[in-house]
Amino acid sequence: MKLLSVNLGRPRAVPYTDQAEGLTGIDKRPADGPVRVAAPGPKGTGGSGLAGDAVCDRRHHGGNDQAVYAVAREDLDDWERELGRTLANGMFGENLTTLGVDVSGARIGERWRVGRAVVLEVTCGRIPCRTFQGHLGESRWVKRFTHKGAPGAYLRVIEPGEIRAGDPVEIVHRPDHDVTVALQFRASTTERELLPRLLPAGEALHPESLAAARKYVEQQRS
Repeated sequence: MKLLSVNLGRPRAVPYTDQAEGLTGIDKRPADGPVRVAAPGPKGTGGSGLAGDAVCDRRHHGGNDQAVYAVAREDLDDWERELGRTLANGMFGENLTTLGVDVSGARIGERWRVGRAVVLEVTCGRIPCRTFQGHLGESRWVKRFTHKGAPGAYLRVIEPGEIRAGDPVEIVHRPDHDVTVALQFRASTTERELLPRLLPAGEALHPESLAAARKYVEQQRS
């Protein structure tokens, strides 16, 4: 298991974002050298966990619980076959393109050591948006991406440090529950009845996902 690339985005003006200034950092490209990774701060003020990576719409992106976004190269390859086009590393707006890691099958709270120092913790899956669809230029992309159910994973930074392409990825902690990124994604999108199944992941869940699960359970009781 390893990193194929560490990808960074610069602010770019596009017509397909709701960000106030019309900017997005979704167009990410592989970095040439090491990249510093650290917790960026709370959502709304904190941006990306990677130095030099732009998060332009901080209402919905960035912050400590969405500091890093990872996508498996295997999933990009699968989409290449389906779409009939090349998808370069970083094309999904991911910071980390991995090889040999079951990203969407990772458990919430699972911890990865990347390189020698960095430890990341899985929090949730990526919900597709209008900006993602515009960036890909594929019709009905939000629906298609959601239907496939392989969203990639957001991670928080537990131990900061530097990472670079080629670094090994090691799973150093795997919780004993069965709440995977794929399950959390389905519960948050098309199968809301699954929300109670997220509760065993506890505080490791993205706070918004945990709050949604708790609210659903309370509504069912009333």
